[in-house]
Amino acid sequence: MNRGRGVGRVRGVSGGSGGGRVFGATEVIGHRGAGRGVVDGARENTPASFELAARTGADWIEIDVRRTADDRLVLFHNAALDDGRAVVDLTEEQCREAGLAGLEEGLSAVPPELGLDVDVKTVMEDGVDAPARRTLSLVLPFLRREAERRRMFVCSFDPGLLSGVHEGAPGVATAWMPYVRNPADSAIPGAVGLGCPIVAVDARALGLEGEAPRPGRRPLEYTVEAAHRAGLEMISWCPDPVDAARFAAAGMDAVVVDDVPGAVTALKGAEGAG
Repeated sequence: MNRGRGVGRVRGVSGGSGGGRVFGATEVIGHRGAGRGVVDGARENTPASFELAARTGADWIEIDVRRTADDRLVLFHNAALDDGRAVVDLTEEQCREAGLAGLEEGLSAVPPELGLDVDVKTVMEDGVDAPARRTLSLVLPFLRREAERRRMFVCSFDPGLLSGVHEGAPGVATAWMPYVRNPADSAIPGAVGLGCPIVAVDARALGLEGEAPRPGRRPLEYTVEAAHRAGLEMISWCPDPVDAARFAAAGMDAVVVDDVPGAVTALKGAEGAG
């Protein structure tokens, strides 16, 4: 989809792995597919959710990847199932019995014309297990393969994972994603320091519509411009449609959303008003 941004931008020299720009006009990334939880009968991180996101206008699909006890990769956001069992302690078969999709199954459900945002969830065991068993080693072959056939980037809360992607899959763009509510003040220089071409910031850290100004927090437009002057593209998770349009008007490159059709409509409305 070709959506125009509401304002111009100042760009620095692009840095990090992947090279060049990742996004076009402000783009919509479907969070965990069509959104958190169950949306119109489609549960997050499943082929049904990816297909729904594609039908309702997403430009990208975000997936969450975790490793299992038998060194396979499944799609799930949380560290543990609702019954308390840690995903890393379960086999792939046990995960499937619990309703989780495998990475290969999920990738097959994402149309190749859509971009892929891979949120890699590392685990404590990655610090002590043999390198071949670690999440990074398991996911790298998939990243290299997918990068050959679609737009893609990897995001993670783990800076070590991102550094490993730079080394093991240098053609794959990366996004530094500090933890929830982490301010852009440290996120932007952090992304630059890590060599990531993208910075991802929680919408709540940027300020939501109607929220009172917070002492010390820079205005949204200033923040986005600073990211661009640093040579970064900037994305945010998870603004509602109103904030998605506001972020787009400020020049943000992409928004990761739970309401795909709502965000698509809001961005079109903002474009028409601009």
